[in-house]
Amino acid sequence: MENNKRDYSDFFENGRDEADNNRERRDDYTGSEERTARESQSEQEGRSSYYYSYGPYKSSMNEEQPSTTTSNVQGETSQVEITSPRPVRPYFGYSEANSQNRPSVPAASSQWDYSPPKKSFSLKSTFAAFLAGAVVVAGLMFASDRMDLFGGGTQPVATNGSNSTASGNSGGTSGNGGATTAALNEVVRPGNIADIVNKSSPAVVKINTYVTSNKNNRNGVNSNDIWNYFFGNGGNGGNGGNGGGNSQKTPSTGQRQAAGLGSGFIFDKSGYILTNQHVVDGADEIEVEVQGYSKPFKAKLTGSEYSLDLAVLKIEDSKDFPFLPLGGSESMNVGDWVIAIGNPYGFDHTVTVGVFSARERKIDIPDENGTRNYEHLIQTDASINPGNSGGPLLNLNGEVIGINTAVSAQAQGIGFAIPTTTVKDVLENLKTGVKLPQPYIGVGLQDIQDDWVKQLKLENNKGSVITQVESGSPASKAGLAAGDVIIQVNGADVANSTEVTTKIKALKPDDKVTLKIVRDGKQMDTFVIIGDRNK
Repeated sequence: MENNKRDYSDFFENGRDEADNNRERRDDYTGSEERTARESQSEQEGRSSYYYSYGPYKSSMNEEQPSTTTSNVQGETSQVEITSPRPVRPYFGYSEANSQNRPSVPAASSQWDYSPPKKSFSLKSTFAAFLAGAVVVAGLMFASDRMDLFGGGTQPVATNGSNSTASGNSGGTSGNGGATTAALNEVVRPGNIADIVNKSSPAVVKINTYVTSNKNNRNGVNSNDIWNYFFGNGGNGGNGGNGGGNSQKTPSTGQRQAAGLGSGFIFDKSGYILTNQHVVDGADEIEVEVQGYSKPFKAKLTGSEYSLDLAVLKIEDSKDFPFLPLGGSESMNVGDWVIAIGNPYGFDHTVTVGVFSARERKIDIPDENGTRNYEHLIQTDASINPGNSGGPLLNLNGEVIGINTAVSAQAQGIGFAIPTTTVKDVLENLKTGVKLPQPYIGVGLQDIQDDWVKQLKLENNKGSVITQVESGSPASKAGLAAGDVIIQVNGADVANSTEVTTKIKALKPDDKVTLKIVRDGKQMDTFVIIGDRNK
């Protein structure tokens, strides 16, 4: 036991001797002055330096001041001084060359100086992005049109003011929803025009009129002012007839010669044909050519009306003929498609296509028999030429909505047709030959010009001045005279000649009308009995 204690004692003593030797060597190395200064500094700073023990060593302070702790570890403590870190400048990947472009920073945060990258505007990049966007949008639009992403798989076609779906040969459309349709930027025409023409053409006829050589050709262009008004004198060329036909030698007295040609259509299977009155006016003989028959048929005039420019013919044969139904022109919308079929200049069954341009057009055309006052006309841009007169104007259901009448020679694409609303009211009278009552008073009227007001001793230019009075007419019997100014009809003011004419035509023959007139600056009432021009 004693040997063991001695051995441990020797161990610690040897260790202490070795530590002393190390301390002496270290002191020699660092110098006694440096150690003294460091110890003095430690005492002044109130033990601000920190010491850490490692291994069996003890600090020199423990030797000079014995420790009072019970658990004392033999050994020496090494002294380590901790100094505050030197400020480190952060690195953000910028070169010193960019330091001049950095924005100034407050002094408190100068050690954390940060400069964001300078943004540069690139025109090429912006333009490239714009082109890429445009290409993408265009591609999407094209794909949506091709795949009909926003359509119902059908192409609508306007017919008689309502939408219907073209099928069969509708060109670019198909049934069984989802089929591709024509692109929106393409001009889409109705696809059923060919079908309508094929079904309607057999009922469209060519009308040839003839007169004997000892009668004046009242139906030719030379004597018919309506053709001069619409087509000018250049369309004659010495041909006789309504703007077409071959020139012929003058026959001897009593022989038949061609007077003109026109169009018409069968509206009743028994052979009744509707056409214009000016097409058959003054004709001694009428022949009609029907598609599918090699020889023309004789036809007779059953009834006509000059003021409406309408006439009905009857084929002198007992056969049943194809016919066209009459539709309602009032159901048409401006812009709806229309089809005209006729025989312009003798070219059989010519088809033209246009639109319903306007309605309620009025034109007045004087001729050798008086003045034709056309009212409620349809305007269309479907081509109408001499020879088309009397032919049908069809809607996309193949129904007749107008009777082609004429087109102005001073313009292009301005044609006129008599609406079926006018035809239906008088059709039965024309078939049976019953004359239509035509109310009239027998005066010529003209609107009042501003410079006439003082001369006529009027207060304003409202009303209509009488320019002529027909001998033996109701106006003549009532004592009306040229120069009288009509300012009221049955107590209602009138502003112009059109209003006077409209109010007179609204009356019936034998009705009594009260006209307020101004004569020599004095107003007076005159009573007139409405007459019937057809009597």
